[in-house]
Amino acid sequence: KEPVSLVESGVRSESEHLQVTIGATVPTGFEQTAAGEVREKLKSACRISKDRGKIYFDIAVESLAQVHCLRSVDNLFVVVQEFKDYQFKDTKEEVLRDFEELAGKLPWSDPLKVWQINTTFKKKKAKRRKANQSAGKEKADCGQGDKADEKDGKKKHASSTSDSHILDYYENPAIKEEISTLVGDVLSSCKDETGQSLREETEPQVQKFRVTCNRAGEKHCFTSNEAARDFGGAIQEYFKWKADMTNFDVEVLLNIHDNEVIVAIALTEESLHRRNITHFGPTTLRSTLAYGMLRLCEPKPTDVIVDPMCGTGAIPIEGATEWSHCYHI
Repeated sequence: KEPVSLVESGVRSESEHLQVTIGATVPTGFEQTAAGEVREKLKSACRISKDRGKIYFDIAVESLAQVHCLRSVDNLFVVVQEFKDYQFKDTKEEVLRDFEELAGKLPWSDPLKVWQINTTFKKKKAKRRKANQSAGKEKADCGQGDKADEKDGKKKHASSTSDSHILDYYENPAIKEEISTLVGDVLSSCKDETGQSLREETEPQVQKFRVTCNRAGEKHCFTSNEAARDFGGAIQEYFKWKADMTNFDVEVLLNIHDNEVIVAIALTEESLHRRNITHFGPTTLRSTLAYGMLRLCEPKPTDVIVDPMCGTGAIPIEGATEWSHCYHI
């Protein structure tokens, strides 16, 4: 029992010191607004990328839940490594060869731990949501019963709905505690009995992956598809993963902007702007844009915010969610 407690203590200590860089895509033009939200809510320094529509900030892994609560970001990813002044060779063959060699030199360990924690928690959250929906459906399907039972059922259903909302935004203290536990579990699974890190190749499950290259700049002698193809081939060789362009587990991002190169792992499967609105019409405003507009207004308590051309109500919905002390019309 004693060695186990020592390992757990070491894991806990490591989790407390696991710092990673998170990147986020934001609506173009709202980079400063998003950076302000990060500084306010995460108390973390934030920098704006030269590549428009992206911001970067450092966090402890326990703050991952709070990152998912940010209202101004669309997609999230954890940075593997950043090259601020990457030196591209003169010919396409040399550049692509460098990308192939780069795959085996990158510090994948910590970003993959963060990806695993993020994925595990998303799966648990999805199971809770399904359980809550099933419970609500069962109550709706059972016929009319005793009035007292019906009243109790309504209370429980309301509580279930409330819990589902809280779970969606990772705000429940119990959920935060579970994240801390997950961090320890994942880090522990990455250790053997002697505390040595295990190689990724020994993991029993073969991950499916794809590489997405986002490139901007006119001085590149290669295309985005060529970079993704060769870099992805090297990752496949290094990790022994299986390439799958549609049903993938891991999405590796290769972001290139002029001489800036960033390798990252995606933490979101779809944009977070879909969090509030279940139906998108042709004129529906993205919730991240609505939040950015409202934040620029700096609403004060008891302010009346009027949106006479609200359409599907994106701005009032976002405003009522974040600034409940105001009146939204």
